[in-house]
Amino acid sequence: MRLIVAFALLLLVSCSPKPNNLLQELAIPYDSHPNQTLQYEEIIRWYQKMEQCFPKKFKLETAGFTDSGEPLHLAILSSSGQFDPSRIRAAGKCILLINNGIHPGEPEGIDATCLLLRELLTDPSKAPLLEHLVIVAIPVYNVGGCLNRGKYSRANQNGPESYGFRGNARNYDLNRDFIKSDTKNAQSFHGIFQRWKPDVFIDNHTSNGADYPYTMTLISTLPDKLEAPLGPFLEKEMLPYLYREMNTRNWEMIPYVDTYEGTPESGLVAFCDYGRYSTGYAALWNTIGFMPETHMLKPFGDRLESTKAFMETVLEFLQKQHANLLQLRAQANQVTHSKTSFHLDYSLDKNHPSHILFKGYTARYKPSEVSGLPRLWYDRSAPYEQNIPYYHRYSPSLTIEKPIAYLIPQAWEPVIERLQRNGVAMVPLSENLDLEVESYLIGEVKNRDAWEGHYFHHRIQVDKKTEIRSFRKGDWVVWMNQEANRFLMETMEPQAPDSWMAWNFFDPILMQKEYFSDYVFEDLAAEYLRQHPDVKAQLEEKKAKEPEFNANGRAQLDWVYRHSPWYESTHRLYPVARVVSATAAAKLPSTN
Repeated sequence: MRLIVAFALLLLVSCSPKPNNLLQELAIPYDSHPNQTLQYEEIIRWYQKMEQCFPKKFKLETAGFTDSGEPLHLAILSSSGQFDPSRIRAAGKCILLINNGIHPGEPEGIDATCLLLRELLTDPSKAPLLEHLVIVAIPVYNVGGCLNRGKYSRANQNGPESYGFRGNARNYDLNRDFIKSDTKNAQSFHGIFQRWKPDVFIDNHTSNGADYPYTMTLISTLPDKLEAPLGPFLEKEMLPYLYREMNTRNWEMIPYVDTYEGTPESGLVAFCDYGRYSTGYAALWNTIGFMPETHMLKPFGDRLESTKAFMETVLEFLQKQHANLLQLRAQANQVTHSKTSFHLDYSLDKNHPSHILFKGYTARYKPSEVSGLPRLWYDRSAPYEQNIPYYHRYSPSLTIEKPIAYLIPQAWEPVIERLQRNGVAMVPLSENLDLEVESYLIGEVKNRDAWEGHYFHHRIQVDKKTEIRSFRKGDWVVWMNQEANRFLMETMEPQAPDSWMAWNFFDPILMQKEYFSDYVFEDLAAEYLRQHPDVKAQLEEKKAKEPEFNANGRAQLDWVYRHSPWYESTHRLYPVARVVSATAAAKLPSTN
């Protein structure tokens, strides 16, 4: 293998009028030290040298900022010499986006991509793989984490000698930030993704969890979450090809080992990739996403080579199926554009698993040397093969009809900025307008402890009502007739798992801003009840049914306040309105 690499590099030098030290500069540490990975400065220098050597086919550019203060780089490999994404798409070529180093403690994708790109440009036999494909690669996404280099943060990982850290410069896990985009990294990624609109996306990782013989496991976009006909194509054509061909390369692959109950014998569960994750974000745009997860306990060299083999296998599939993929993806985008309802959340179907052959190590228990209590270990001297359940079907648990349009008050700039970065078509109101809309009132919400910079909401309850609301010149109209529809529904509908509401962007509405003094409002409330006997009847009915309420004067006064005109109408009123009637929609400006 080392001789092949050296020969390829010699060919590279002979075809390029560069200094004699080019061979050494285009090598990476792994070439001579298979337990070493590139440091950040080495990564960027290597890509710069590649651009110098192949200026007609390879380009390195900066594509925004990161929280580290360093720019986010983007490498483009285009055998035709065309580096404009719109012209590349017009030429009928597929676009593959590769992301590396989102967790720099899992660095094999960084080095594997260098080897892959180098091989594609130096081995003539690989040229057909680029005939219908352009590769766009992020050399390292989490620059801050890559710069934070050490040896101990991955206590359960076998090499390399040193590596980066999972958190970015602000200690965010970037693979939870694709929707909320708190970081400059994610904001720059949105620009890359929306400019290039990749057909396939690969985000390279290393796993944690159980011990087993496989080096490579795989998370893919859930086929149930892609629009037909793209989902069936992934499930019936692409995934079988990838698993089969990886086996022929001697890198037998298994779905990501997320166990149903404890150890693999209980079964595996397909990962439900919400929009906070990289592949889940890609699915919102009908991009097929893969998250290769190499096994933490395998040698770094094996993890790197299997990652490279997986990417090569994807290239081979795209060489054969590029035209079909482009056609099916265009159809899927049209479905997203025109469909009337969207599945926004899913529940695991526990009743209809398929079965897969799994090769594992027997799980045993023995006394812990630390605690003296039973501890799990995997006995590699007792391997097994058995059919185990694979739970990979998800059923829709939340389906919502799309509105004709959304109306977003201009005050909510953080949300508007995120929509604009994602290429959402929007148009401002040119005048003040009173309009009949559907509104949500936010009811009970559950919160989790501090998580990725937020107190994340879930199990959000809403009540819907139709009312006349006032909107101002400059408020934003978002028509729901665009390819961003799926992204919009999953962020704008408050009950969706990764909505802007869930991620706290609208939290100020949850806090009441005005209240009352009891001794003042007592008289107002009494007079209000005399003038509104229907409200008084509701109060008496509630008192009769609820003894605790009947014994609590303050609670009764508060109830009257909330049913009176003194109670602020904006408390728990979701700011984004849904336009659902054609009459109301006719009053709105179009995007044309």
